[in-house]
Amino acid sequence: MAVMKFGTYQAPNSEPITTDLDWWEPVEGTPSMKTWIENQTDDGKFLTGYWEATPGSYRVVYGVDEYIHMFEGKVTLTQDGEEPKTFQAGDTFYIEAGFNGIWKTEETVRKLFAIRAK
Repeated sequence: MAVMKFGTYQAPNSEPITTDLDWWEPVEGTPSMKTWIENQTDDGKFLTGYWEATPGSYRVVYGVDEYIHMFEGKVTLTQDGEEPKTFQAGDTFYIEAGFNGIWKTEETVRKLFAIRAK
């Protein structure tokens, strides 16, 4: 069993990816994102790291499961056909693969993530 330490959300150990994720399509405003992948399994199916996004909205279709802890900001998620759910700094939540809807960053978000690919 390996135990690893990676950076902090204020000082990640990796260089950021500054392009939008492939499955995120901007739909409102001019949002931008940065993704720091701090750890990835050899098969690429489990990732952990940090993510930052500026205000605006994306249409997203999740093909992965994601566990999130938000350090800063506020976001509203609206699954197609359902009521919006708002999360803010200090919240921890889970998005199941199959989520299809809008991710709206209300205030700049900084989060820790753990993603499991299907």
